[in-house]
Amino acid sequence: MELTVNRLSVSLSGIDIVKDITLHVENGAFVGIIGPNGCGKSTLLKSIYKVIKPTKGTVLLNERNVAASSAKVIAQKMAVVAQFNDMSFDFTVFEMVMLGRTPHKHALEPDREIDYAIVQEALKKTDLLAYSDRVYSTLSGGEKQRVILARAIAQQPKLLILDEPTNHLDMKYQLQILSIVKSLKVPVLAALHDLSLAATYCDVLYVMKDGQVAAHGTPGEVLSKELIGRVYEIECEIYVNPVTGGLAIAYLPLADH
Repeated sequence: MELTVNRLSVSLSGIDIVKDITLHVENGAFVGIIGPNGCGKSTLLKSIYKVIKPTKGTVLLNERNVAASSAKVIAQKMAVVAQFNDMSFDFTVFEMVMLGRTPHKHALEPDREIDYAIVQEALKKTDLLAYSDRVYSTLSGGEKQRVILARAIAQQPKLLILDEPTNHLDMKYQLQILSIVKSLKVPVLAALHDLSLAATYCDVLYVMKDGQVAAHGTPGEVLSKELIGRVYEIECEIYVNPVTGGLAIAYLPLADH
Protein backbone atom coordinates (compact mmCIF):
# COMPACT_ATOMS: atom_id res chain seq x y z
CA MET A 1 0.00 0.00 0.00
CA GLU A 2 1.29 3.46 -0.94
CA LEU A 3 -0.02 6.87 0.06
CA THR A 4 0.20 9.81 -2.33
CA VAL A 5 -0.77 13.32 -1.25
CA ASN A 6 -0.85 15.71 -4.20
CA ARG A 7 -0.94 19.51 -3.77
CA LEU A 8 -3.15 19.41 -0.67
CA SER A 9 -4.37 22.66 0.87
CA VAL A 10 -6.60 23.25 3.88
CA SER A 11 -8.24 26.52 4.91
CA LEU A 12 -10.07 26.90 8.24
CA SER A 13 -12.09 30.05 9.07
CA GLY A 14 -10.52 31.76 6.08
CA ILE A 15 -6.97 31.04 7.21
CA ASP A 16 -4.64 28.90 5.07
CA ILE A 17 -3.31 26.21 7.43
CA VAL A 18 -1.90 23.71 4.91
CA LYS A 19 -0.52 25.11 1.69
CA ASP A 20 -0.02 23.04 -1.45
CA ILE A 21 1.66 20.03 0.17
CA THR A 22 2.78 17.00 -1.80
CA LEU A 23 4.21 13.91 -0.10
CA HIS A 24 4.56 10.19 -0.70
CA VAL A 25 4.73 7.16 1.58
CA GLU A 26 6.16 4.11 -0.15
CA ASN A 27 5.15 0.60 0.81
CA GLY A 28 6.99 -0.38 3.99
CA ALA A 29 8.41 3.08 4.70
CA PHE A 30 8.22 4.93 8.03
CA VAL A 31 7.71 8.58 7.06
CA GLY A 32 7.79 11.34 9.64
CA ILE A 33 6.37 14.86 9.60
CA ILE A 34 8.18 17.28 11.88
CA GLY A 35 7.90 20.98 12.53
CA PRO A 36 7.15 23.51 15.28
CA ASN A 37 3.79 23.80 17.03
CA GLY A 38 1.16 25.36 14.79
CA CYS A 39 2.93 24.49 11.52
CA GLY A 40 -0.03 22.39 10.29
CA LYS A 41 1.12 18.81 10.97
CA SER A 42 -2.08 17.58 12.62
CA THR A 43 -4.31 19.50 10.21
CA LEU A 44 -2.52 17.83 7.32
CA LEU A 45 -2.98 14.39 8.84
CA LYS A 46 -6.64 15.01 9.67
CA SER A 47 -7.26 15.98 6.06
CA ILE A 48 -5.60 12.72 4.97
CA TYR A 49 -7.73 10.53 7.26
CA LYS A 50 -11.00 12.34 6.44
CA VAL A 51 -11.65 14.33 9.62
CA ILE A 52 -11.10 17.64 7.80
CA LYS A 53 -12.10 18.26 4.19
CA PRO A 54 -9.23 19.69 2.12
CA THR A 55 -9.76 22.91 0.22
CA LYS A 56 -8.01 21.38 -2.76
CA GLY A 57 -5.72 18.52 -3.70
CA THR A 58 -6.02 14.74 -3.65
CA VAL A 59 -5.17 11.88 -1.32
CA LEU A 60 -4.68 8.43 -2.88
CA LEU A 61 -4.26 5.02 -1.30
CA ASN A 62 -2.65 3.22 -4.20
CA GLU A 63 -5.10 4.38 -6.89
CA ARG A 64 -8.12 4.84 -4.58
CA ASN A 65 -9.27 8.42 -4.02
CA VAL A 66 -9.76 8.77 -0.25
CA ALA A 67 -12.20 11.69 -0.48
CA ALA A 68 -14.46 9.77 -2.87
CA SER A 69 -14.44 6.59 -0.75
CA SER A 70 -16.64 5.71 2.20
CA ALA A 71 -15.29 5.99 5.73
CA LYS A 72 -15.75 2.23 6.19
CA VAL A 73 -13.73 1.36 3.10
CA ILE A 74 -10.91 3.68 4.18
CA ALA A 75 -10.99 2.27 7.73
CA GLN A 76 -10.40 -1.19 6.25
CA LYS A 77 -7.13 0.10 4.79
CA MET A 78 -5.99 2.92 7.09
CA ALA A 79 -5.83 3.07 10.90
CA VAL A 80 -5.08 6.10 13.06
CA VAL A 81 -3.42 6.47 16.46
CA ALA A 82 -3.98 10.01 17.72
CA GLN A 83 -2.55 12.01 20.61
CA PHE A 84 -5.44 12.12 23.09
CA ASN A 85 -7.77 9.22 23.76
CA ASP A 86 -9.77 10.11 26.86
CA MET A 87 -13.08 8.26 26.91
CA SER A 88 -15.72 8.37 29.63
CA PHE A 89 -17.43 5.01 28.98
CA ASP A 90 -16.18 1.96 30.83
CA PHE A 91 -15.18 -0.48 28.13
CA THR A 92 -12.68 -3.15 29.01
CA VAL A 93 -9.39 -3.28 27.17
CA PHE A 94 -10.61 -6.30 25.20
CA GLU A 95 -13.80 -4.48 24.18
CA MET A 96 -11.81 -1.40 23.13
CA VAL A 97 -9.52 -3.44 20.91
CA MET A 98 -12.47 -5.38 19.46
CA LEU A 99 -13.78 -2.05 18.12
CA GLY A 100 -10.94 -2.28 15.61
CA ARG A 101 -12.82 -5.09 13.89
CA THR A 102 -15.89 -2.89 13.20
CA PRO A 103 -14.86 -1.78 9.67
CA HIS A 104 -14.67 -5.44 8.61
CA LYS A 105 -18.19 -6.39 9.74
CA HIS A 106 -21.76 -5.64 8.72
CA ALA A 107 -24.07 -3.70 11.01
CA LEU A 108 -25.07 -5.79 14.07
CA GLU A 109 -22.88 -8.68 12.89
CA PRO A 110 -21.64 -10.60 15.95
CA ASP A 111 -17.98 -11.07 16.72
CA ARG A 112 -16.59 -14.15 15.02
CA GLU A 113 -13.89 -16.57 15.96
CA ILE A 114 -11.51 -14.87 13.54
CA ASP A 115 -12.20 -11.51 15.23
CA TYR A 116 -11.30 -12.95 18.63
CA ALA A 117 -8.08 -14.42 17.22
CA ILE A 118 -7.08 -11.10 15.62
CA VAL A 119 -7.79 -9.17 18.83
CA GLN A 120 -5.78 -11.65 20.88
CA GLU A 121 -2.84 -11.25 18.52
CA ALA A 122 -3.09 -7.44 18.72
CA LEU A 123 -3.09 -7.62 22.52
CA LYS A 124 -0.06 -9.92 22.40
CA LYS A 125 1.89 -7.57 20.10
CA THR A 126 1.25 -4.65 22.47
CA ASP A 127 1.94 -6.69 25.63
CA LEU A 128 -1.63 -6.22 26.88
CA LEU A 129 -2.90 -9.78 27.26
CA ALA A 130 -2.86 -9.46 31.05
CA TYR A 131 -4.92 -6.25 30.78
CA SER A 132 -7.82 -7.73 28.77
CA ASP A 133 -10.39 -7.42 31.57
CA ARG A 134 -9.14 -4.09 32.93
CA VAL A 135 -11.40 -1.08 32.47
CA TYR A 136 -9.85 1.31 29.95
CA SER A 137 -10.51 4.44 32.03
CA THR A 138 -8.42 3.07 34.93
CA LEU A 139 -5.23 2.77 32.86
CA SER A 140 -2.24 5.10 32.77
CA GLY A 141 -1.60 7.31 29.77
CA GLY A 142 1.00 4.95 28.32
CA GLU A 143 -1.23 1.93 28.82
CA LYS A 144 -4.17 3.70 27.17
CA GLN A 145 -2.03 4.55 24.17
CA ARG A 146 -0.99 0.92 23.80
CA VAL A 147 -4.69 -0.03 23.82
CA ILE A 148 -5.39 2.46 21.03
CA LEU A 149 -2.46 1.05 19.08
CA ALA A 150 -3.79 -2.48 19.65
CA ARG A 151 -7.17 -1.36 18.35
CA ALA A 152 -5.48 0.02 15.24
CA ILE A 153 -3.55 -3.24 14.77
CA ALA A 154 -6.84 -5.17 15.05
CA GLN A 155 -8.10 -3.20 12.03
CA GLN A 156 -5.38 -4.97 10.04
CA PRO A 157 -4.54 -1.73 8.22
CA LYS A 158 -2.42 -1.51 5.12
CA LEU A 159 -1.29 1.97 6.28
CA LEU A 160 -0.92 3.41 9.78
CA ILE A 161 -1.13 7.11 10.64
CA LEU A 162 0.30 8.39 13.92
CA ASP A 163 -0.97 11.86 14.86
CA GLU A 164 1.59 12.93 17.52
CA PRO A 165 0.80 9.82 19.58
CA THR A 166 3.67 10.08 22.05
CA ASN A 167 3.78 13.78 23.03
CA HIS A 168 2.21 13.30 26.48
CA LEU A 169 4.04 10.06 27.33
CA ASP A 170 7.23 9.48 29.26
CA MET A 171 10.27 8.17 27.40
CA LYS A 172 9.64 4.48 28.15
CA TYR A 173 6.22 4.56 26.52
CA GLN A 174 7.41 6.72 23.61
CA LEU A 175 10.04 4.12 22.75
CA GLN A 176 7.60 1.28 23.34
CA ILE A 177 4.90 2.68 21.03
CA LEU A 178 7.30 3.53 18.20
CA SER A 179 9.15 0.21 18.48
CA ILE A 180 5.89 -1.72 18.21
CA VAL A 181 4.84 0.35 15.20
CA LYS A 182 8.21 -0.19 13.51
CA SER A 183 7.88 -3.95 14.00
CA LEU A 184 4.52 -4.10 12.18
CA LYS A 185 6.19 -3.78 8.76
CA VAL A 186 3.38 -1.63 7.33
CA PRO A 187 3.84 1.86 5.83
CA VAL A 188 3.58 4.58 8.46
CA LEU A 189 2.99 8.33 8.28
CA ALA A 190 3.68 9.95 11.65
CA ALA A 191 3.64 13.49 12.97
CA LEU A 192 6.37 13.55 15.62
CA HIS A 193 7.45 16.18 18.09
CA ASP A 194 10.80 14.77 19.22
CA LEU A 195 13.51 15.18 16.58
CA SER A 196 15.77 12.53 18.09
CA LEU A 197 12.97 9.96 17.93
CA ALA A 198 12.20 11.03 14.38
CA ALA A 199 15.84 10.51 13.43
CA THR A 200 15.86 7.07 15.07
CA TYR A 201 12.65 5.60 13.65
CA CYS A 202 11.93 7.38 10.36
CA ASP A 203 13.22 6.46 6.91
CA VAL A 204 12.09 9.77 5.39
CA LEU A 205 11.24 13.13 6.99
CA TYR A 206 9.07 15.98 5.76
CA VAL A 207 9.77 19.26 7.57
CA MET A 208 6.86 21.69 7.83
CA LYS A 209 6.94 25.41 8.56
CA ASP A 210 4.01 27.80 8.22
CA GLY A 211 1.86 25.17 6.51
CA GLN A 212 4.40 24.30 3.81
CA VAL A 213 7.09 21.68 3.26
CA ALA A 214 10.41 23.32 4.04
CA ALA A 215 12.51 20.22 3.25
CA HIS A 216 12.26 16.48 2.83
CA GLY A 217 14.66 13.56 2.62
CA THR A 218 16.34 11.04 4.90
CA PRO A 219 17.05 12.15 8.49
CA GLY A 220 20.72 12.48 7.59
CA GLU A 221 19.86 14.74 4.66
CA VAL A 222 17.29 16.85 6.47
CA LEU A 223 18.45 17.27 10.06
CA SER A 224 21.13 19.92 9.89
CA LYS A 225 21.73 22.65 12.43
CA GLU A 226 21.03 25.21 9.72
CA LEU A 227 17.59 23.79 8.90
CA ILE A 228 16.66 23.28 12.55
CA GLY A 229 17.72 26.85 13.27
CA ARG A 230 15.64 28.20 10.41
CA VAL A 231 12.52 26.14 11.16
CA TYR A 232 12.54 26.04 14.98
CA GLU A 233 14.43 29.29 15.61
CA ILE A 234 16.89 27.64 17.98
CA GLU A 235 20.59 26.78 17.92
CA CYS A 236 21.85 23.23 18.08
CA GLU A 237 24.64 20.90 17.12
CA ILE A 238 24.17 17.62 15.20
CA TYR A 239 26.49 14.72 15.96
CA VAL A 240 26.74 10.94 15.73
CA ASN A 241 25.75 9.28 18.98
CA PRO A 242 28.77 7.15 20.00
CA VAL A 243 26.52 4.55 21.65
CA THR A 244 23.81 4.05 19.00
CA GLY A 245 25.63 5.25 15.90
CA GLY A 246 22.58 7.32 15.00
CA LEU A 247 22.06 11.06 14.67
CA ALA A 248 21.81 13.02 17.90
CA ILE A 249 20.91 16.63 18.59
CA ALA A 250 22.32 18.89 21.31
CA TYR A 251 20.16 21.96 21.86
CA LEU A 252 21.91 25.14 22.97
CA PRO A 253 20.36 27.45 25.59
CA LEU A 254 18.49 30.44 24.24
CA ALA A 255 20.44 33.67 24.53
CA ASP A 256 19.14 36.19 27.07
CA HIS A 257 17.20 39.08 25.59
